[in-house]
Formats: sequence, structure tokens, C-alpha cells
Amino acid sequence: MQLNSDSNNFWQGFRDSMPFILVVVPFGLLFGVIATESGLSLFETMVFTVTVIAGAAQFTALQLLSENTPTIVIIASALAVNLRLAMYSASITPHLGSLTTTQRVFAAYFLVDQNYAAAMTKFETTPDMTSSQKLAYFLGAAAPVLSSWCLATYFGATIGEVIPPEFALDFAMPITFLAMIGPLLRTSAHLASAIVAVVCALSFAWVPYNLGLIIAGIAGMMAGAQVEFLLERRSSP
Repeated sequence: MQLNSDSNNFWQGFRDSMPFILVVVPFGLLFGVIATESGLSLFETMVFTVTVIAGAAQFTALQLLSENTPTIVIIASALAVNLRLAMYSASITPHLGSLTTTQRVFAAYFLVDQNYAAAMTKFETTPDMTSSQKLAYFLGAAAPVLSSWCLATYFGATIGEVIPPEFALDFAMPITFLAMIGPLLRTSAHLASAIVAVVCALSFAWVPYNLGLIIAGIAGMMAGAQVEFLLERRSSP
């Protein structure tokens, strides 16, 4: 019964995550095109994609690499862009934290924006799920996203030159983040964090090497934490 239940949750997660393919595919195609145009070989492009699995960070690192930016700045910028994954990890820990160390490491590798959004929505609306069922759903939600991302990157790197420029593949990245972040802005702390991060990102866009993103990320997290602290203190007797 448990195996059957886990299997059902896996495929439910798979189905729930299928719509993300509509934005993941053009996003992956675009990365494959830009990576090869920037001088990376097909092998380097695919290793980059499979090991990092973080589109925004990959685009940031690729841009900085093309500008001959110091390695330490490239790493810092990519980590800053991916700070949201640390927050994802913290918020999903109450649901997957009881798993074995091996299972948690496995889940951490597959943690991306899309399956996080799908999984958290499912977990919050179905609180009686077991940890095993939650892991099955989480991995199911990751399967179509990650497979389509890798395949799209491959095709973008191999046949990218024949993709008409009027297809405007670069629309995928902003739409993806807007679609995922919008429904998650449910509290004052979330809104404060988002607003401060956006304002700082625009205000510090002039900072070289995209370091403005690091400033914006840190400022956004500090703002969200401060709002949560003030709300907790106000609600305490």
C-alpha cells in the first residue's frame, strides 16, 4: 500500500509540474544557444547544466565569464542569485527534514524553483501526507522540469543557430519567476523582502560585475527578517 501511495504521489507531482515545461524549454534553449555562442563546447555546456541546475545563476555566471570577470566575483554573484534556494531549503525542511541524510541530499540536488513551488502548495493543502509521500511528490514534480531543462539545453547548444530570433526565447526567464514568486508573496515579510530587493537591484544596477544583485539579495533578506521580527514582537504579550 505504501509503495502504491508513493507511486501515486510521484505521478501526481509529475502531472502538476507539466505546465512548467512551457517556460523551462525556451529558457533551456536560450541557455544552450548563449553558452555555445560564448565559447563553451557542447560537453562543457551540458556539464554546466547538469551540475548546477540553476538557470538564473548559470546565465549570471556565463555573462560574467564572457566579460573576463575574476573567478571569485563570478562565484559570489552566482551564489547571491541562488540565495533563494537556501530560503527554499529552510521552508521545506519541516516537510522533508525527517528523511534520511541520503534522501535529503538527493532531494537537495533536485531542489529548483518550479518543483519547490508545486511541492509547497501541495504540502500546505494536504498536511496529512507522510514524509515518504512528500518526497515522492517532490521528485515527481522535479522530473519533467529537470529532464526538459537538460534536453532543451542540449538542443539549444546543437541547433540554436537555426532558431529564428523573432521567437524571443529570452521572455521565458522573467515570466517564470513572476509566475512562481507572485503566489508566494502571502505575508508582509514576503512583500517587504521583494520590494526592497527590487528597489536595490534597480538602484545598484550600475555596480560592476553584477554585484548589485548581491546587495539586493542581502538587503531583501534583511528587510524580510526585520518585518518578521517586528510583527512577532508586536503580537507577543
